[in-house]
Amino acid sequence: MKILNLYAGIGGNRKLWGFNHEIIAVEYKQEIADIYHDFFPNDKIVVADAHQYLLDHYKEYDFIWSSPPCPTHSRFNLIQEPQGMKIRYPDMALYQEIILLQKWFKGQYCVENVVTYYKPLIVPQEVNNHYYWANFLISPTNKTTRHIRRQKHDERLDRVGFDLKKYKFNRVFEKQIINNCVEPELGLHIMNCALGLQRQKPLL
Repeated sequence: MKILNLYAGIGGNRKLWGFNHEIIAVEYKQEIADIYHDFFPNDKIVVADAHQYLLDHYKEYDFIWSSPPCPTHSRFNLIQEPQGMKIRYPDMALYQEIILLQKWFKGQYCVENVVTYYKPLIVPQEVNNHYYWANFLISPTNKTTRHIRRQKHDERLDRVGFDLKKYKFNRVFEKQIINNCVEPELGLHIMNCALGLQRQKPLL
């Protein structure tokens, strides 16, 4: 199967997918793409704008995973105004990608993001306190991801299972990289649902 992994980060969602697929990963920051390449040397890494890459190449794949940036959609935005922080527009690139995939993509797809502070403009599936827009049913899982950002950094690092000791970046950047990871077991669960390997329950 030919897979497009957008906003790939260091590959949390991809970690347990194995090596039987042809995977193209798109990441905007070169230093993060380099780390991804260290962990997944058989994948093709493209350093580019994932949003534009999707538009240009979506027809070439069997499965597409997209994890667009989440800060402008997060419920954290609800506390910005009382704290005197600047209010910002939600980034509508999220919905642009969902609509593109819904209407034009012939394969299977999954768009992942946080639970939004507003009512979603397109109804998602909610699994483990995250939203997923997919054209297959994602069955429930007991692998919880709740309160991840309240975990201690070392605990979070252990859960995603990446050894970053050899990389020379500051603690803040390391925490950002790890917080942006989809937990590998959840990434595998969703892939198995897409492939029909996970027993599913009918939609209500």
